[in-house]
Amino acid sequence: MADALVLGGSGQIGQAAVGALLADGWDVRVLCRGSGDHVERVRAWGAEPVLGDRRDPAALDRALGAGVDVLVDVIAYDDRDAAQVLAHRDRVGSAVVVSSAAVYADGAGRSLETDEFPDLPDPVGEGQATVAPGRTGYAAGKAALEQAWLGQPDVPVTVLRPGAIHGPGCVQPREWTFVKRALDGRAVRVVAHNGESRFHTTSGAVLGELVRLAAAAPGTRVLNAADPQALTVAEIGAVVHAAMGHEAETVPLSGPPRGNVGLTPWAVPRPVVLDMTAAARELGYTAPGGYEQTVEAAIEWLLAAAAREDWRTAFPGVARMEAGRDFFDYAAEDAHLARAAR
Repeated sequence: MADALVLGGSGQIGQAAVGALLADGWDVRVLCRGSGDHVERVRAWGAEPVLGDRRDPAALDRALGAGVDVLVDVIAYDDRDAAQVLAHRDRVGSAVVVSSAAVYADGAGRSLETDEFPDLPDPVGEGQATVAPGRTGYAAGKAALEQAWLGQPDVPVTVLRPGAIHGPGCVQPREWTFVKRALDGRAVRVVAHNGESRFHTTSGAVLGELVRLAAAAPGTRVLNAADPQALTVAEIGAVVHAAMGHEAETVPLSGPPRGNVGLTPWAVPRPVVLDMTAAARELGYTAPGGYEQTVEAAIEWLLAAAAREDWRTAFPGVARMEAGRDFFDYAAEDAHLARAAR
């Protein structure tokens, strides 16, 4: 192994990638901002921090140095981020770029960002249609990012498409919706769509393992990145509460959420399940653990972070997901349960 550079290495996906590469014998540099304790954490991992913003050409030039054997970009959003790196393609041996399963679209052009939810195959393979590339939204930006990397012949690139990411440091930790319920002593989990929604989860450990394998076997490919099984939302809630030693009853609610009742971040009307066959075929990938095993690290991190500050400050991504709704509207939930008991 030789030199690796991780862009965004101090965040959730980055720390998983850095750890996996270091364990595999790579010398790892991490381009990170100098805010907070990022620099100290990167050094503690055994990697070399390089201070700077990834959109600063001078910072990227410093981080690349004389060149790297693999560049891992976990914070790229559209084609402009690809162009910034590819301007230095003569110093990049290969690349691993994190995209998103949000790029997938069904035959009618519906995606996770359209008003009507898509009707995707179960499971979704990497050959499924995607949204049009552009800069008008998250999915379009990620599609443009992929197109920019896959359309150039000089740098072999592995594009990874994760689902609902979980793990320590997560920007949008969906598990908090069940963790907080346990902390609040709620004895029920009311879940829409009869608790049968499946929105495939992806642990940081899965992404770290795929980065490690792709770095060691350069090639141009697109791979899904997800946990071994796509659990239902009812199963996710049960797993989280079991890991916390909390007992609660799942109360299925038919159809979509009724206001805030039954609302969870996984409440989708049709399944989003990712096919992991290609990763096994292309890289010899085997999962580092199922959701039941890997989510425990996420829960520990959530509990520690919530103990330090208000959860809305600690997990701003969850607050953004609420978008005027309330995952913890216990009064409305109790009223619903009282009506149902009559």
